[in-house]
Amino acid sequence: MPALSPIEKHLKLLSGCTRCPRMHRPAVVGRPVASKVLLVGQAPGDKEPKLGRPFAWTAGKTLFKWFHGALGWTEDEVRDRFYFAAVCRCFPGKRPEGGDRVPAPDEIARCSEWMAEEFRLLEPELVIPVGKLAISQFLPVAPLNDMIGHSFTIERGGRRMDCIPLPHPSGASPWHRMEPGKTLLGQALKAIARHPAIKNPCLPANPR
Repeated sequence: MPALSPIEKHLKLLSGCTRCPRMHRPAVVGRPVASKVLLVGQAPGDKEPKLGRPFAWTAGKTLFKWFHGALGWTEDEVRDRFYFAAVCRCFPGKRPEGGDRVPAPDEIARCSEWMAEEFRLLEPELVIPVGKLAISQFLPVAPLNDMIGHSFTIERGGRRMDCIPLPHPSGASPWHRMEPGKTLLGQALKAIARHPAIKNPCLPANPR
């Protein structure tokens, strides 16, 4: 049996995480992609743990449609070329009043240790946070109109990298379907398509 890559070892440990008692396990992880592009979601919904991959339901269909339009890649190609991370990797559960529970600060803090290790292992050149919660982990809180469509420089682990935020592709939010959201989303996707990391996002050895 071939030896596990560092990313595979990391994902194996992450998949068994039990740090947050209020979260619904198992943790949802993507493919062991040694990529220069780190896509950061918010937290999985209730369908993702059953289907075994991030962005597996309605929001994912929209997200992959965006990337297909901008990059010409299928969903499978995106999953093979971007490393999928998230602010929290487990489904937080439902709120009594309806909708998914927002992860608590202590849960975000504990899960951030996994992402810190991913920054160390991957040394990404481009970070794509998707949705307000993900964006707020890297950039000061601001209206989407001021964030989407722009490229920012951030620092992690003593390294500088680019950050191009995207709105959350949820059907619950009309922002990306109305102006100026539609135009700003288009600008963000064009900036991602032009980024040097997109031309060759993965290291030669990229296990599935």
